[in-house]
Amino acid sequence: MTMHRGDGAVARLLVMALCLLGATALAARSARPEITPLREPLAQIPRAIGGWNGQEAPAFTDAVLEQLGVDEYVNRIYVQAGLPLSLYVGYYESQRAGDTIHSPQNCLPGAGWLPVTSSTLTLQVAGRQEPVTVNRLLIQKGTERQVVLYWYQSHGRVVASDYWSKAYLIYDAMRLRRSDAAMVRVISPVMPSEENDGAAAARAAAFVEAAFLQFDRFLPI
Repeated sequence: MTMHRGDGAVARLLVMALCLLGATALAARSARPEITPLREPLAQIPRAIGGWNGQEAPAFTDAVLEQLGVDEYVNRIYVQAGLPLSLYVGYYESQRAGDTIHSPQNCLPGAGWLPVTSSTLTLQVAGRQEPVTVNRLLIQKGTERQVVLYWYQSHGRVVASDYWSKAYLIYDAMRLRRSDAAMVRVISPVMPSEENDGAAAARAAAFVEAAFLQFDRFLPI
């Protein structure tokens, strides 16, 4: 069959139209917010962990929840031998709609807590062959001091760095079309009888080591 010059032009236009249609469909597919549910509801995290007994902290107000943009969270006070610490786990099914994880280093000063020291801490936890590295903050408000351990967790990965968590967010969104992630935070007060923050940090680390297996159980891999 002989193809005339006009037929070739039509064919090229048809190919271009198909390419444009395909690119548009791919962009729409990539932009569609994905939803990755939890493996189990966070509310089912045990109230008894490694000798610590937990109870629910006051629920966040609607204004706080709107600012956080979190899809599901648990906020508890755990006590052992009369010494308390708090656990917060906030989970985001998708971060493509503008709701992204807020770093405690940005949120805590807004509540009047000022950072005194900032470092990282490496812990050996159950269920992991390799140790995990988390952030360690000492914060202060007036005469009160607290030790904060926190990290970001997604797809089985534990990340301390705020910057690397954003980099992995972009990488996983392109590679897996997933942007789900959680932020886990443990706060241990420095008691008035304690001269430094060492004991508070040790309590927080012991709790994380005891509780970490639960985070792997609930958060998507």
